[in-house]
Formats: sequence, C-alpha cells, structure tokens
Amino acid sequence: MTSNRPDELFAGLRPIQSHEEERKPRLRFKRPALKLKLKPKAAKPERPRYEPPPEPPAPPPPPRPRPAPRRPAPPPRRSRGILRTLATWAFVAAIWVGIAGGMVLAYFAYDLPDVSKAAQFERRPAVIVLAADGSEFARFGDLHGTVLDTRQLPAHLINAVLATEDRRFYYHFGVDPIGLARAVYVNWRSGRTVQGGSTITQQLAKNLFLTPERSLKRKIQEAMLALWLERRFSKDQILTAYLNRVYLGAGTFGVDAAARTYFGKPATQVTLREAAIIAGLLKAPSRYAPTSNPDEAAERAKVVLGAMEDGGFITRDELQATLNTPPAPRAKPGGDGRYFADWVTDLVPGFIGRDYGDVIVRTTLDLKLQRAAEQHLTAALSGPGAQANVSQGALVAMTADGAVRALVGGRDYDASEFNRAVQARRQPGSSFKPFVFLSALESGYSPDTPMDDSPVRIGNWSPHNYENKYRGSITLAQALAHSSNAVTVRLMERLGVDRVRRAAAELGIGSTLGRDLSLALGTSEVTLLELTSGYAGIANRGVPVWPYAITEIRDRAGNVLYRRQGGGAAPAVDPQHAAQLTRMMTGVVEYGTGKSAKLDRPVAAKTGTTQEYRDAWFVGFTADLVAGVWLGNDNNDEMKRITGGSLPAKVWRDFMVEAHQGKPPRPLPGLDGVAGPAYVAAAPGPGAGAGAAPKAVASGPGGGSGAIGGLIDRLFGGGAPVRYDSGAPTHNR
Repeated sequence: MTSNRPDELFAGLRPIQSHEEERKPRLRFKRPALKLKLKPKAAKPERPRYEPPPEPPAPPPPPRPRPAPRRPAPPPRRSRGILRTLATWAFVAAIWVGIAGGMVLAYFAYDLPDVSKAAQFERRPAVIVLAADGSEFARFGDLHGTVLDTRQLPAHLINAVLATEDRRFYYHFGVDPIGLARAVYVNWRSGRTVQGGSTITQQLAKNLFLTPERSLKRKIQEAMLALWLERRFSKDQILTAYLNRVYLGAGTFGVDAAARTYFGKPATQVTLREAAIIAGLLKAPSRYAPTSNPDEAAERAKVVLGAMEDGGFITRDELQATLNTPPAPRAKPGGDGRYFADWVTDLVPGFIGRDYGDVIVRTTLDLKLQRAAEQHLTAALSGPGAQANVSQGALVAMTADGAVRALVGGRDYDASEFNRAVQARRQPGSSFKPFVFLSALESGYSPDTPMDDSPVRIGNWSPHNYENKYRGSITLAQALAHSSNAVTVRLMERLGVDRVRRAAAELGIGSTLGRDLSLALGTSEVTLLELTSGYAGIANRGVPVWPYAITEIRDRAGNVLYRRQGGGAAPAVDPQHAAQLTRMMTGVVEYGTGKSAKLDRPVAAKTGTTQEYRDAWFVGFTADLVAGVWLGNDNNDEMKRITGGSLPAKVWRDFMVEAHQGKPPRPLPGLDGVAGPAYVAAAPGPGAGAGAAPKAVASGPGGGSGAIGGLIDRLFGGGAPVRYDSGAPTHNR
C-alpha cells in the first residue's frame, strides 16, 4: 500500500502543530531519521590543550537607575490636529491677505495727490467792498477771515464743533474705529445715513487734498492721509487748520469769516447760541445758513446744544438758559447795498484784469443814503404800490460828477438778484423829452418860443396828450412842464431825429436809439443808470459825466492797483443852453406834472409814463444830488394808473428829503451866477464808455509755496494784512 504522505511512509512521532501553525500553515519536509545501532568505540586519551590564562574578572557594571514609572500615554486627540491645520491655513491666509492689502494700499497711495501742490490750494479771489467812509459792507468770492488758533477761540465754539463732529478727536489716531462702528450701527438701525464715521482729521484731509467725490477709493485715500497728518502734526494744529479752512456757507471759509458774515462780529466774540449755529453749518452749509433759512438754522442749533449737553460740554442749566435767550437780529449777508456791490464786482476786472488775488475796493457809496433809498422804495412797494399792482422798482442817486451814492436794483435782493437799475432796459417815456428840448435850444429856440399844443397827425401816426388835454398856444417851457406830446413831436419833426439822438448820446445815453419820430416820446429803451447820468450832465452845466462807483483798488498787502484820477472834459452842451434847460425843468415841479416832488429847495426834474402804465419814471436833481426812480413790473403788466408824477415822484421826494437833512438850500447849477462847469468829469470807466483799465498787479490765488507743513505754518502767521471795517489790519495771513 502506498501513500503520498511521508509521515505515513516512515514510522515515528508526528509533529505537533500549534494553533499558530494552524493559522499559518507552512510546508515542512523532514527526512526520516535512520536509527542505527553502532558499537561504542574505545575512548582515546585527550591531548592536552593550551588554555590562556584567565582574564581578571570585569568590574560589575554600575547599577542602572531605576526608571520612573511611565504615565500611560493619553489617547490621540483628533481635535488637536484640526486646530493645527486651521492655524496653518490661517497663517497662510493672513500672509496672502497682507500681500493683497499691501498691493491695494500701494495702488491707492500711488494715486494720492501731490501734497506739496495741494498746499497751494486754489480758491476764488475775495473782493471786499468798502463804502466811501471806509466801512466794509459787502464781500464776494471765497472769504477767509482772521486765522485763529484754538487758544484764541472761545471754548464753547470748539466744544460745539467737537460735540457734533468728533467727540473722540483727542483719543483716536486719525481714524476712529469705535466711532465708525457706532455710525454703522446707528445708520443700520435708522435705515438711512444719520451719522458719519469721518473724523475731523479725515475731513481736513479731504478738504486739503481730495475732491468731494463719494467713493470707496476716496475714503481709503482719506484715511491714509489722515494717518499721515496725525503722524506729522499735533492735535491742536490739526484742529486749528480745520476750523480755519472748513466751508461754512455763503462763500465763507473758516469760523471767523462765518462769524463776521452771519453775525457781524469776529469768532472770538460769538455767544454759545451763535457757536451752535456755526457748528450746525458743518452738516449742510447751504441748508442751515441763518441768512437764508433762519428757522432751520435755529432747529439745527438746538440739536448741537443737545449734543454738547450729552457730551458733557455744557450743563443742563446752560442749555436751558441758551434756549430761553432770544436770538440776536440776523444781519444780511454783506449788509446793505447788495445790488450796488454786485455792480462793483462786475467792474473790478475792467480796472485790474481778471487774474487778480484778493482785493479791497473803496467805492463812492454813502451807506446812509443807501439805507434811505432801500427803506423808501420798499415802503412804497409794500403799501400803495401793492394796491396799484406795482411789484418792482429801482432807484439811483449820484452827484453831478457821476459818483454813485446809492443804488437799489429791486425790492428784495434775496428774492431776485436781477439789477433793474443797471441791467433792465425800459422805455423812459416823457422822461426822455429834456434831450429833445435841449436840441431845440441848441437850434435857436428859447424857453419863451410859442408852440402849438393841439392834436397832431403825421402820416398814420396820431400821438395824443395825456388824457387828451390840449392847451393851445403855449411856450416851450410850458410844453416841457406839462409834458405836451403834441409839441414834442412837432419839435422832433422840425429838428430831425439825428440831432436829438446826438444830443442824448453826448450827455451819456449809450443805448441804441431809434431813428423815427416816436423817439420824442421815449420809445427807445434805456437803463435807469444811464438816464440818471444824462440828467447829471445837465446838472453839470453841460459837461457829460460817466457814472462811477470805484475810487481805489488795493491788494491785501495795501498796494494800490487802481486809483481814480480826475481829468478834464470839454462841455458837450453849451453851458448857457444847459442852464436854460435847467430853468425850464424847474417848472415841472413848480406847476407841471411833478408837483408831488416839491422840496424846500429848487428842483429840476421830469416825469415819464409809458403806454398803458407799464413804466413810471421820475428823474431830477438839486444843487447837491441827482436821483432817478423807476416803478413797474418785470412781466410788463399794466399798473393801475401809476404815472411818473404820482408814486415815483413821492418816492423821489421822500428819499431826497432824508438825503438833504442838514444841508442848506442852494441855487441849481447854472442858475447860481457861477460861470463855467461846476464839476470836472473823468474819462469813462469800464462799462460806461471808452477807457483802458490799468493792468492788474496781483499774486495768484493762495500764493506761497511749500508742502502741507507750509500751509499749516501759514495758518498761524505770515502773509499780508487783511483790512476790515475800519480799514486797519486785523490779522496777518
């Protein structure tokens, strides 16, 4: 019997297999052991062997220190690996965010403006207008007042600004994260923009270097520049620059200019209420200007006062005391004479050019006469004028040499800036007739020449006298006194239109005059200013005059840029004819159409009324003053039977009565027995005739050089003096 298993082929013990061997079977082949029985050999004697000497025993090894018992290892925490991974990725992300942020900042920094050029800020030149006595009554352009640092300003003014704009100004580094977070929260709760997060330093950076553009780019640049300002300048320097540079409405920059414009006093003298009004302007200068919106300005001031109490700047008692104090009467922006001041500023470039810096202009204005003119015109328009559908008017007063002493261009400058005394061209009506009668005198007529005052017809044109009243045969003087249209048209037909046009032009009427017979009745439009100056030429014994308002222009350093010089002018009219015409014009007031204008002294004048009562004029003069009044409507509406001899004559009389207070009566020029011209007229100035203006000598706007450090240095001193009310320097800039 055969078998494939070796262990079955050979007898013997079977190997015992362990469980591991069962689990891991291994193939083992063992050769069968042959057991042979042999006879034992006899033992041979052993050969002696060499044995080395025994080595000395090695010293026993030092006892090993007994190891401390090991703590059982904690089980591996899976969270530790997650945190390590997150930290690694956060660190990497921070690196990339830093790189990206650096690239963004580098981009915005590359686009930042040049601070050295930004220090030389551009602004509109300021024009300070002085009356004849040297008192300031108007300003135009970008107005900068006296530069004051924080030590000179009242504490309540500084606190009012800090309470509304930046309570943490002295604690942040230029950007206020706390204030920004608060603003974001408040705006989110309100659903609209209620608070701003910009600090005073950021606002100064925007005012100095950036534009008002609302964009993320501008905000980032604003913050960068704010950090730069905080690093370079102290807090007080930054606050000083801000208070002297911020825009506060009405063309004013800085708290001092605002205080002078709105309250007529320097910023060092403002009350707590006035300080609150100024601080309230920072939010919206035009909206909260006390001159244009006094009610909103008062409400905004209450908000500012509440913020001051909330911030601990004032007590509750101070708040209540301020609210209970009645506000001081508000001053007009620029005071009286705004129409006059506008006219003056339009004339300045003609004298010194357009590239001029800040200038101080001395004028011919008499503030007393100006106030009287405004008051009497306003009273007439508000009372009888309102009942007669008269909504507008104008008044001009000048001396016989053309110096304008008062000028009113309308009833309310705030409602309409259109200057009806200088810009409006209206038909003068019968007030143009003196030029026709002057031409008759020059042609050989005399005041006693008889004329036919009866209906006249020339072709298809048949002019009528007022109320169709005719007087038959009358003298030339009587025809002028009663304003006979029939006689005037007959004179024009005999004299020729060109002769009359020439006589009017020689006495200063610069408007284009028609070439038909209707010119005799004043159908060609003129301005009140030029018509009054034409009458001044008659009062000046036939020497033409050009109305002027500027006597001197200086820059802020006091250098004279222009000064009016007297000059000679030949009479354009024979003085005897001018005197004859003057005597004829006295009849208008004594017994003619202008009896309502009688004074306690001699007066020569003429009334004028246009068709359908659209315009009413009264122009006349005494030995001291020439004045003209116009009443009407801008839309050319018909008035209710208002003639030149009614309401305009009364306005003229009331004004002239006040203007002549304290002056003794004197004979009219030419009737006083004095030979020769009474006055000498200068060459025509800009806007009135030919004449070259001197070249301007002025520095560029802002002046100076250097970086922003130089700008802030200039805020604390240096530069040329600015002249205020008394004409004396009040600060250096």
